[in-house]
Amino acid sequence: MSHKKHKPQQIEIEAKTAQDAIKLGLAKLGAERSEVDVKVLREEHKGLFSMHGSKLAKVKVTKKLRKS
Repeated sequence: MSHKKHKPQQIEIEAKTAQDAIKLGLAKLGAERSEVDVKVLREEHKGLFSMHGSKLAKVKVTKKLRKS
């Protein structure tokens, strides 16, 4: 009996920008942009002088269900 590893259908990713996070999510899901829904959970935030208090962008990338 073979067990195939299934790729996740949804992932939350953090990166410097929302666009970077989306690209990382697509790569991890093995999907094209047209095959997913994207929700920006948090935009990047630059702190004082781009050091203190900066936060990464966070997105949720979810594969759309295929219609059969």
